[in-house]
Amino acid sequence: MARGRQDTGLDAPKGLRAPVLRRDSLNHSDRFGRFTEWIARAMGTPWFVLGLTVFVILWMAWNTLGPKLLRFDSADLGFITLTLVLSLQASYAAPLILLAQNRQDDRDRVQIEQDRQRAERNLADTEYLAREVVSLRLAMKDVATKDFIRAELRALLEELDAPAKPDAKATSKPPAKR
Repeated sequence: MARGRQDTGLDAPKGLRAPVLRRDSLNHSDRFGRFTEWIARAMGTPWFVLGLTVFVILWMAWNTLGPKLLRFDSADLGFITLTLVLSLQASYAAPLILLAQNRQDDRDRVQIEQDRQRAERNLADTEYLAREVVSLRLAMKDVATKDFIRAELRALLEELDAPAKPDAKATSKPPAKR
């Protein structure tokens, strides 16, 4: 067995083993979709426009100024081959760009749905927390405050520290019975 080569079976962790069935072989439409996105991205760059412009200028210059025997697209006929090549390029580019745009729309739709679900969860969490804060505020109204406890303790201390005075109730006459 060669060093550095990893012969891993199905008992190896998922990241270390080679997939039994490759995803690429199962999903050809995704590969084609990625290709269309690559084409759309490439055609939307200034380099593509510049390259196409240089190609057309070179084509026209060769077929106008080049040796008559080596010209393959006559300027007298209005560069028919160039027109056909550009038409062919445009006829393939438009559908590929539309396919890429449809894939992007699908991704955007999924992203919008995920954002909507996340916003709903955030709203539910916020409403729950707001209810909890209100319930805590209501519960705090029933809780004795620090000032209330201090006042009660002072009153108890005054009662304990007060000299044994005759109780006003004990000296007064009991109420008459009827």
